[in-house]
Amino acid sequence: MNFDTLIQQFYNRYGRNSTPIRLFFAPGRVNLIGEHTDYNGGYVFPCALSFGTYLMMRENHQQVLRLATTNFEFTSEISLGEPIRKINEAWVNYPLGVIKELQSRGLIITGYDLLYSGNIPNNAGLSSSASIELVTAVAFDKLFDLDIGRVELVKIGQAAENNFVGVNCGIMDQFAVGMGQKDHALFLNCNTLDYEAVPVNLVDYQLVIANTNKSRGLADSKYNERVTECNKAVRAISKGKPIQYLAELNNHEFSEYAHLIPDQTILKRARHVVSENQRVFEAVDALKSGRLTTFGQLMNASHDSLRDDYEVTGIELDTLVEESRKIEGVIGSRMTGAGFGGCTVSLVKNEAVREMMARAGEAYHLKTGLKADFYPADIGDGAKEITNL
Repeated sequence: MNFDTLIQQFYNRYGRNSTPIRLFFAPGRVNLIGEHTDYNGGYVFPCALSFGTYLMMRENHQQVLRLATTNFEFTSEISLGEPIRKINEAWVNYPLGVIKELQSRGLIITGYDLLYSGNIPNNAGLSSSASIELVTAVAFDKLFDLDIGRVELVKIGQAAENNFVGVNCGIMDQFAVGMGQKDHALFLNCNTLDYEAVPVNLVDYQLVIANTNKSRGLADSKYNERVTECNKAVRAISKGKPIQYLAELNNHEFSEYAHLIPDQTILKRARHVVSENQRVFEAVDALKSGRLTTFGQLMNASHDSLRDDYEVTGIELDTLVEESRKIEGVIGSRMTGAGFGGCTVSLVKNEAVREMMARAGEAYHLKTGLKADFYPADIGDGAKEITNL
């Protein structure tokens, strides 16, 4: 990110004065394994990325919040004398939801000019929404000397998306964005928020993210649908074994009580959650012990379960995964994120990265008509203020 260019864009939009500008950053995230387990009380294994969302802020000494971004044309000016309301489907709902949550906790906000600039691919499933939420939460925490704990800021980001935006997401995205550590992935219990930062030592391998560039228009509605389906499975199983979340069950217990779920679609959804939760444990153990081939096999099994049992992949994700797996040196490939478009993440031998991106990309284009974008991924830190402007 060229900060000089961003500062000039800020001045072009809001003008120059002597009031200092502050700069904040929050990363995107990729989940290595453990998909759709977070809102089911399970484990996940995400990491923060080195790219994300930047936010420049300056007090404007007026009772208005002015929000703009270099990524979209839509801007908004919010009077602080009125209740904050949702604005159709605009991107500003993510920061506005955070601000409303802070107000509900007693924060009296004064007027600020805000300019966001993100280098997370739009609609890629790399948590651009959580990145916007956390960069906003961290910025207001710092600017108003709130000293809110970082986990509480993560919860505020999730609450903004649940209560204001209207997506029933779990806490994984906000947690990874807020708590990420460079060169580590987070082994997170989404029920208790206990976590362990696990070093990611890939030796001769590289994580490669591939963006299908398929619009994720179904993602939010289908996400909420899957949440409802999992809740139905919990109610069915609770007739024989009282549980609050599907992830409380291991594979053996699920087999014992699966007959209580009469609907075959609901049964498949539950089977994915329980088996995926177990795969997270196995994958973390494999990474810690240097068994990268096993880690890759678990990534493959995760995608196959998301395709067959959870049904959140689609032809674009499936094609990109299938074509990537054909390349010698690719030992694991899976969708990451909510699904229905977005991205895959693959574990690739260093010397095979260029070939994988070229050949899988060409085959994907021939089969879908879309062009995939590839990003060899570096693991970065969580949300923070940048002081070296």
